[in-house]
Amino acid sequence: MRRLKLRVLAGTLALACGGAASARAEVSEVRISKQYGLPYLSVVVMEQNRLIEKHAKVLGLGDIKVTWATIGSGGTSTDALLAGNLDFVTSGVSNMLLLWSRTGGQVKALAAAAAVPLIMVTRNPNVKTIADLSDKDKIAVPTVKVSMQSTILGIAAEKLVGEAGRGKFDPLTVAMAHPDATAYLLSGGGELTTHFSAPPYQYQELKAPGVHEILNSTEVMGGPATIAVVFTTTKFYDANPKTIAAMNAALGEAVDFIAKDRRGACELYLKASKEKLSVDELVDMIAKPGFAFTLIPNGVMKYAEQMYKTGIIKSRPENWKDAFFPSAHSRPGS
Repeated sequence: MRRLKLRVLAGTLALACGGAASARAEVSEVRISKQYGLPYLSVVVMEQNRLIEKHAKVLGLGDIKVTWATIGSGGTSTDALLAGNLDFVTSGVSNMLLLWSRTGGQVKALAAAAAVPLIMVTRNPNVKTIADLSDKDKIAVPTVKVSMQSTILGIAAEKLVGEAGRGKFDPLTVAMAHPDATAYLLSGGGELTTHFSAPPYQYQELKAPGVHEILNSTEVMGGPATIAVVFTTTKFYDANPKTIAAMNAALGEAVDFIAKDRRGACELYLKASKEKLSVDELVDMIAKPGFAFTLIPNGVMKYAEQMYKTGIIKSRPENWKDAFFPSAHSRPGS
């Protein structure tokens, strides 16, 4: 009888402990990366207004810790995600598609973060369009072949010289974070004559004497196309449904905030980035054609087609929804 009571007590304790573990099964810390520039404005708003923390508390997750990292290379961010050192990455669609393909769909996007125009600028007076680029021109991009800039340049090259030209300009590209590339280009020295940039850096560069635009991503893509997305692993998504709901709610509140208060969003960006720009300059930038801070993905399949045909990804989604989690499927997309 005494042994039976002990077994019953042990079972009761096990159930109690299991229930307690289940109640706190979701992560208590969220680690998320972003990169440099205005494509990441919505997640900067999330960070500065502590929106993930706010929605996590509403959903009963308590006071979770949110750790942010600003990483200049999408490749470095994706490596950290696969190594388990990040939970979410905010980076280009191309980086997400690369991991989606490599992992057999075990990495997907939660939502789009922004569509912004990416402009290629040069200080070479002999280069009027990308058709004039030669071996004398080195082009700075965040990540060679895989970055959004490299992907869009490939689409533009295919339009210029045909299917065989998709990788025509890859040998000219060098990997460099946008702030470093901007400083290098404006210094006027060295081999780097060209930068496939991002806002706000491209507009800073265009103010310099002799620097001019030779390519605009909005024109290449036929309208505003998603540049940045937030993505994670299916393992994390499945294990943390409330955290995922908090992330989606935070992203939604961030894009609503930008739509209602551009100035306030730009003030938050400058507070976070410490960049030497005025609020008025930034407000003017995000009002330009091609900017759209929205969770709706646009242009995903065009990027996937380019990456598949150049061999960057070995498989491609049949539909944009294949590369996005179900929580995004109710939105229109392309």
